[in-house]
Amino acid sequence: MPETHEDTFDRRPLHERIAADLRDEIMSGVLAPATNLPSTQRLKERFEASNATVQKALRILKDERLVIGRAGSGVTVREHRQETIRPADFGRPADPGKPYPWLAEAAERGRSGSVRLLGVFEVRPPHDVAERLGLAGTGTAVERKQLLLHDGEPVELVSSYYPLDLAWGTALAEPRKIRGGTPALLAGMGYPPRLTVDRVSARVPTQAQYEALRLPTDLPILRTLRVVYSDDERPIEVTVTAKAGHLYELQYEFE
Repeated sequence: MPETHEDTFDRRPLHERIAADLRDEIMSGVLAPATNLPSTQRLKERFEASNATVQKALRILKDERLVIGRAGSGVTVREHRQETIRPADFGRPADPGKPYPWLAEAAERGRSGSVRLLGVFEVRPPHDVAERLGLAGTGTAVERKQLLLHDGEPVELVSSYYPLDLAWGTALAEPRKIRGGTPALLAGMGYPPRLTVDRVSARVPTQAQYEALRLPTDLPILRTLRVVYSDDERPIEVTVTAKAGHLYELQYEFE
């Protein structure tokens, strides 16, 4: 059956559609940092919208910290905070005596990185995690839940799961931070990471993710399901991460 106009029409409220178009222009560089957005009058004409609708759209962009309004100078695009990260950089063990690579990377970018341990639990993991750990329907694993922060602002929610027979009686099961990160600990335990497989998807944030990351609006998150394999293709860690979609982009390189 052919599509009708009703099938293809954007059903979002007009102010959300305006914010979406302007957000894309900001994030792609069409509207450069330190430049002013078009005037309210020009935005009204462009989008055939009322003054109140345009102001609601600008409020969304201000809440997302993409623009800032200054009295007498219009609305200005802020220096954009979206960062490019290379996932392959964060699966390797830290060198002896060195901090976890994520913290070192934050320092190189001029940020103060920190990790807040939210808890260590024995849990029945989500189905996709349990499947990749090879657990039966009622099997449990050790979960380490952490919040990663830049300059005190939350940027990533992380839940890492480990097989009980591997984690029990080790620092993985203890409610404390692990110097150098878990890749270094696992390598020292005789489980060096040999292969890492990422599955990345864009999703609407859950309530827990929305609150933990202090998201300004219902922008999508980047959800990564990472499986780390050691010798004999044994899965030793499955991690689920959630990053604010407007703060990050992922870079992959191929030969």
